[in-house]
Amino acid sequence: MKIVYSEGHRSHDPQTFIHRGRLVQSPERPERADILLSSAIAAGHEAMEASRTDTSILRRVHTARYLDFLENGINEWLALPHAGPEIVPNTHPNRFASHYASHIVARSGFHQADTACPVGRGTWAAARSSVDVALNVGDLITRGQRRAYGLCRPPGHHACTEMAWGFCYLNNVATLAESLRMKGAERIAILDIDIHHGNGTQQIFYERPDVLTVSVHADPDRFPVFFSGYANEIGAGAGEGFNVNLPLKHGSDDAAFVDAIAAGIQKIGDFEPDVLLISLGLDAYRGDPLSVFDVTTDGFRQAAETIRRFKKPIAIVQEGGYPCPELGDNLVAFLGAIDE
Repeated sequence: MKIVYSEGHRSHDPQTFIHRGRLVQSPERPERADILLSSAIAAGHEAMEASRTDTSILRRVHTARYLDFLENGINEWLALPHAGPEIVPNTHPNRFASHYASHIVARSGFHQADTACPVGRGTWAAARSSVDVALNVGDLITRGQRRAYGLCRPPGHHACTEMAWGFCYLNNVATLAESLRMKGAERIAILDIDIHHGNGTQQIFYERPDVLTVSVHADPDRFPVFFSGYANEIGAGAGEGFNVNLPLKHGSDDAAFVDAIAAGIQKIGDFEPDVLLISLGLDAYRGDPLSVFDVTTDGFRQAAETIRRFKKPIAIVQEGGYPCPELGDNLVAFLGAIDE
């Protein structure tokens, strides 16, 4: 399988991650991509570095003021007296905002949902290169590849129309979907199997009938992202019925994980999309530092075999999956099974 990657991700190396009140090392660090890429190459997959793409498609997914914040906000932040090296919000408008304030601290709180998505000098360039990876995968699919994988870092499925969230800045899979729609795909399905709900992807397409979003994830009531991912969220307006959440109880094993994915594939088959996009999280693995599931490496193989029932083109973009000894093995198991 073609593996698309970009060395541009290295410019984003977050130094700020506050977990339950403690400053700790972020699990979303360059090491992730190194492990995944080296494992895929060792397994015989063909790696290609992404070429630069036209960013204008981002304006169909994210607002202009959000894109400007990501690209240029760091300069304004660093000009503040006693500023830290990364933009980290310390105030949020929450439910009572009546105005989009101009101060960089206010814009930080508006555009960053949590402290897991600090913006440093290299964040925009890395997020931009991650979109390049996704769009290059789309080009491969458009040119006739049946399967292609994009090693997107930073990930993207938590990024909303104008909000960074949970390690994510630009929504890679949503941008890919929008690009494929512009190139003629009439219907697109997105299957998200990250342990965390794909809330940004849901938000972006929630009122649209042309993109079906299906997410298999851990019950969000006691797990990030907490505020969405429940089964009663089915879309709104023209998009009603085109959003499917399949939350699973904490501790779910291979069988439960694969059964939920099978249910999602059934929904996708009924929708009859032209192409299937996979938001691939490997953090359901039992040994992942963020996991609350009991999924094994073989569980990812079974998941891929289930997804393989979809016979049209499949584009895969990397979401979660954090440093642990088996991270590369889990990717190899998934890619090997989906490409048979």
